[in-house]
Amino acid sequence: MNKFLFAAALIISGLLVGCNQLTQYTISEQEINQSLEKHNQFSKDIGLPGVADVHIVLTNLASQIGREEPNKMTLTGDANLNMNSLFGSQKATMKLKLKALPVFDKEKGAIFLKEMEVVSSAVQPEKMQTVMQTLLPYLNQALRNYFNQQPAYILREDGSKGEAMAKKLAKGIEVKPGEIVIPFTD
Repeated sequence: MNKFLFAAALIISGLLVGCNQLTQYTISEQEINQSLEKHNQFSKDIGLPGVADVHIVLTNLASQIGREEPNKMTLTGDANLNMNSLFGSQKATMKLKLKALPVFDKEKGAIFLKEMEVVSSAVQPEKMQTVMQTLLPYLNQALRNYFNQQPAYILREDGSKGEAMAKKLAKGIEVKPGEIVIPFTD
């Protein structure tokens, strides 16, 4: 009798897991990070005319989904800076912490990071901190514009069956700690 109940419970749990794959598709932090690493091409020149011009390249992006704040994604990364100013040329590295709202664009089958903002930053060498604080609003706007246009993750029809289904049947996204869930039903 116990073996029968155990077998029945095992079959039911297997069916539930199988049915779950038919109702949603899950994207992990690792998959988002791989996509960001592969597709991130943020490179921008910003500055204050006549005072300072900075060429910024964003590298080493890593995401944390829904862990610090519900429905938000936190990104960390490095910004390599080449600055030309009245005082000469300087190089610096800025450690960035960013926050954004993941949004699904059904037409493009992609997840975009909207409302991107720099939450914190630290510059090396430290003597550059004051200059970078002045340029931070420009960097913030440049990042927001970039991530509004460039998706963090694109669903592929030629990927897994689940990914192809998600591209066709997606009803939006749900942000959960460590993952983004794309439900196929309302």
